[in-house]
Amino acid sequence: MKWRMFLISCFALLWFTPLRATHIVGGELYYDCLGNNNYQVTLKVYRDCINGIPPFDDPASIGIFDAVTGVLVTDLVLTQPLITTISSTISVPCYVPAPGSVCEEEAIYTTQCFLPPNANGYMLVYQRCCRNATIVNLVNPGGQGSSIVTYMPPASLAVCNSSARYNNYPPIYLCIGIPFIFDHSATDPDGDSLAYELCAPYNGADQNNPMPQPPNPPPYVPVTYVPPYTGSAPMATNPALTCNVNSGFLNGTPTMLGTWVVAVCCKEYRNGQLINVSMRDFQFTVLPCTPIPVSGNININAAALNCTGLTIPFQQQSTNASIFLWNFGDPTTLADSSNQANPVYTYPANGTYTVTLIINPYSDCSDTDQVVITVTQPPIAQFTPPPPQCIETNNFSFTAGGTYGPAATLSWNFGPNANIPTSTQTNPSGIIFNAAGTYPVTLSITENGCTSTATQNVIVYPMPDALFNTPDADGCVPFTVQFNDASITGVPLTYFWDFGDGNTSTLPSPSHTYTQVGVYDVMLIISAASGCVATDTFFMPGLIVVNPIPTAAFTVDNFSVSIFDPFITATDQSIDADSCQLNWGDGYVSTNMCNETHAYWNYGNYTITQIVWNEFGCSDTAQLRVEIRPEHRFFIPNTFTPNGDGLNDVFLPAIMGAEDYRFLIFDRWGELIFETQDADQGWDGRYRGDKCQQDVYVWKVEYTNAATGEGVSRIGHVNLIR
Repeated sequence: MKWRMFLISCFALLWFTPLRATHIVGGELYYDCLGNNNYQVTLKVYRDCINGIPPFDDPASIGIFDAVTGVLVTDLVLTQPLITTISSTISVPCYVPAPGSVCEEEAIYTTQCFLPPNANGYMLVYQRCCRNATIVNLVNPGGQGSSIVTYMPPASLAVCNSSARYNNYPPIYLCIGIPFIFDHSATDPDGDSLAYELCAPYNGADQNNPMPQPPNPPPYVPVTYVPPYTGSAPMATNPALTCNVNSGFLNGTPTMLGTWVVAVCCKEYRNGQLINVSMRDFQFTVLPCTPIPVSGNININAAALNCTGLTIPFQQQSTNASIFLWNFGDPTTLADSSNQANPVYTYPANGTYTVTLIINPYSDCSDTDQVVITVTQPPIAQFTPPPPQCIETNNFSFTAGGTYGPAATLSWNFGPNANIPTSTQTNPSGIIFNAAGTYPVTLSITENGCTSTATQNVIVYPMPDALFNTPDADGCVPFTVQFNDASITGVPLTYFWDFGDGNTSTLPSPSHTYTQVGVYDVMLIISAASGCVATDTFFMPGLIVVNPIPTAAFTVDNFSVSIFDPFITATDQSIDADSCQLNWGDGYVSTNMCNETHAYWNYGNYTITQIVWNEFGCSDTAQLRVEIRPEHRFFIPNTFTPNGDGLNDVFLPAIMGAEDYRFLIFDRWGELIFETQDADQGWDGRYRGDKCQQDVYVWKVEYTNAATGEGVSRIGHVNLIR
């Protein structure tokens, strides 16, 4: 009965006690100044994946307090953290703990906020309770939490300051009895001076309020250590755990199993004055470890290095290697080493070298691999092509260049157009090509089984050969001719053109206009001052034929007539014309008829154009302008019989000289039954397709008198008889 009451009491106690996390590992807090008093704040929180209650806060709360008065300025609420599992790396390469003995996760929160200048500065705080009960260096660790704090100095100390942030996360476990070293350095975006020390983390929150939102105001007290441990001596190590003040490196050899709370403080100085302290709160788990299997292995195909040059890339395919020490076997220097995983090394000369790789040196799990390689620098073939020469006097000499040794074999290839197609001499000469052109010459150098090839072009100039063409050599005066140079040469030329009419040019491809009828000779003289130095002439007698043109002319009998008598008569007066065409300006064209009378159907101004041709196809044009005056006439019948007999079936006004025309029909009740704006369309006596009954209908005509510009409106009656 007593044990039942005890269980009930325990259950009630758990039921009414606020839920608290027992997984806190630690964290850090830093900020970046974005300008204009805007900041980005980053919170990193770490939790134990195995022990305790696992959830991260969502939301998490960061309190921003006045750094002197402790008054809350604002509370930042951060949600949706980025959560990742931290890899189980350690700073010693030879040992591994039992699988599943340790696990940590990281949650990263970010947000932005506006903080106006404050003469006291700000204190940024995140609080969470509680820590793991497995911690051995704290009193009642399950009842102690964490206050992660950073400080934002006032503008009097630092304007728009960004705090330091740590570069690497500490290993989540250490091996008992195995020395370790860890780089716990930080980076400051402003380039401030940083100093490091071990320190005591702050306690924070409590079991009754494990995640205060907002956090409790400052001041904050350090955690309570189990003697003899302190913030500066937080764990059992021999030699003692140290933190280098300048580099931030942690060193020590754990001597006791368990989980240990450790904190590092990074002090930020500007102009010799302390402006901030950034603390990281974390824990080490010391475990028994077993040695891990290792194997050093150099991955390189030694046989494939032949002819690849003196620079060799190396790759390692070792097993469980974390530290690498290479020696490339170069006897000419002591600097032939590297600690990179996959280094590159350049040897000074051809030769055979022994390459050594040591993994995890100076440790219990070191291993070594060696490979012998032969490094061969291939020869480098180079030569400078000789300057171009004239075909009539060409005689070339060549000089082999590049990099090669006395045992090298040289091979020249000058091609089938050379009098000496190939040569094995170092500096062959007397090479003559039988035709002008551009010839590829190849030099191949072979040494130590390696071959290098270089190809350069050799130019042989032709003798200058004057030549030109023109797309059209026969035309009508004035006749413009485009002359196109087609001369054969490989060098710049000077030009002299004689067009046969007393005019000349020195352009390569000139354009010339002949203004007189006649037949003209054309001559081109070219001169080359380099290559093949010579002059050549191309002469074309009677090349250009310039034909005469006829003279267009005509008269009209009247320049202004009425639309009621719209006839214009044109009389040809052209000279030397064989054919003629008249365009009357209204869409009608008279072909080969230059004496004609034409009737216009509409009033207006018209341009009459005459075009005449002669026997050479040359043409001339003349124009005259005539006016067809508008006149106004209006007539409309009073009766129509739409019975389909073809007589008087459509009711339509007869109108001339009207613009903006509109014709409407109404029945006796005033309903509009027909409307058009086409002067040629009449009413057929129907409405919506049906025949209208015999009756009297009202018509209305609206238009503008084209002769006077006045508006006209007429109304009358029409009898529809069936």
